[in-house]
Amino acid sequence: MRRDSRLSGVLHVLLHMTEQPGPITSDALARAMNTNPVVVRRIMGGLRDRGLVHSEKGHGGGWMLACDLAAVTLRDVYDALGEPALLAMGNRTEAPDCLVEQTVNAALGETFDEAEALLLRRFEQISLAALCEVFHARLAERGGSLALETTHAA
Repeated sequence: MRRDSRLSGVLHVLLHMTEQPGPITSDALARAMNTNPVVVRRIMGGLRDRGLVHSEKGHGGGWMLACDLAAVTLRDVYDALGEPALLAMGNRTEAPDCLVEQTVNAALGETFDEAEALLLRRFEQISLAALCEVFHARLAERGGSLALETTHAA
């Protein structure tokens, strides 16, 4: 089963944006993420609706951050993505009248709910500013460039 990496991808894009002095185009973000600009625009639209980014049209336009990084958590970004499923596993539902399936599903369902609640609580504790601090510490250790197109180089 393929995992949903949208949260990771959008956090990646947001951190790149923190390093840009001005607007950055969907094309540039797509190149950095190795994806299509349409995918970037779709994701960024949800972030814009939540006030995390804004866009400027025309020559010299693009996407810019519109939020205080210290005030925005991973939970805020997760919510802006439409709250995608956190866990890839689920309950079997082929025999809903089976008492064994009901017993197993009740135990798993409760456990899945607890795991998701724990993840969401942790997401609420991590700000974009905290991610930026970790990124800058890693960058300093490596002595790397902040250029969007070269940050991915080893």
